[in-house]
Amino acid sequence: MSCIQQIQQIHHIDPICPIQRRVHLNQQRRRRNGLLAMLLATGISLCMAIPSAFAAGDILNASYDVTRELFKEINPAFVADWKKKTGETLTINQSHGGSSKQARSVIDGMEASVVSMNQANDIDILADKGLLPADWTKAFPNGAAPFYSTMVFLTRKGNPKQIKSWEDLGKPGLKVIVPNPKTSGNGRYTYLAAWGSVIKSGGTEAQARQLVDRLFKNVPVLDGGGRGATTTFTQRDIGDVLVTFENEVQLVRQEFGDHFEVVYPNISILAESPVAVVDKVVNKLGNRKQATAYLQFLYSEQGQEIIAKHFFRPRSALAAKKYAASFKPISLFTVDEVFGGWKQAQKKHFDDGGEFDKIYAAKK
Repeated sequence: MSCIQQIQQIHHIDPICPIQRRVHLNQQRRRRNGLLAMLLATGISLCMAIPSAFAAGDILNASYDVTRELFKEINPAFVADWKKKTGETLTINQSHGGSSKQARSVIDGMEASVVSMNQANDIDILADKGLLPADWTKAFPNGAAPFYSTMVFLTRKGNPKQIKSWEDLGKPGLKVIVPNPKTSGNGRYTYLAAWGSVIKSGGTEAQARQLVDRLFKNVPVLDGGGRGATTTFTQRDIGDVLVTFENEVQLVRQEFGDHFEVVYPNISILAESPVAVVDKVVNKLGNRKQATAYLQFLYSEQGQEIIAKHFFRPRSALAAKKYAASFKPISLFTVDEVFGGWKQAQKKHFDDGGEFDKIYAAKK
């Protein structure tokens, strides 16, 4: 890792609460000052170093937790494709974390040329801050979402607690691992999937709230993002069931073999992964052409095949057909049809004082 990349990491703070934020700021300020002192002591000019770190066209992609493996393969494929087409050599850097945390980091100054999130709401927030246009969904096909997923369950081998449905997650004594809906799109989709499963089955809002209330009473720890929740379940051996994206449970199965079992509920939520060019950043860095091409590559047949290979559901009919065995048919509902869109869902359920805060406060 270069010195400049270290400085970029130092500036990337995940604000959790005011006290923790002050602690992070103080710790990272000391680290930054120490790094700057090291640079000066070795005779390196910071101003001279910056151009090599931000060469013309280079891209930082701020993405969510569970796309690490996907972009580890997408990035070199695009770099090679771009080199072949233009002769230009690009560097693509990645930043990963809870989707909502990543959005806040971009707002706080992380110079991401593109964002690839797991919910439209986290990009709408950037638009509200003037970092990109309000109609960003029109910039690319499929509402600017080149792939999608859904929420499924990962249980211990043999599914000893016989977990089959969203209703089962509210059983007394069960331990359910879910990341924090306030900081993670993964957690937010889980919450909405459970709520929506009741509504789509003919239940009332009150019944939906009761299920979500029971579910979160069964959550022993709220990790900040989806990958943290996976670690809690698989490596810390906490919980009876992990609720996460379909691609994540398949990666766990690949890594740990038969220690776990994937369970598909009969209904779940459509979890789109939208992308956007961050206008304010590309205008400053002068890499709009490269950033746009990078996101367009996700829609190419080569990009779509890589996406499908990593267990995200592709938009391409060819890729979907080729990898059909990876994607079990499941009834999916959208945030729009059950909750009236992300803005309404955010306001009612996840804003400060919303339904989630009330439910979680009652748990304590």
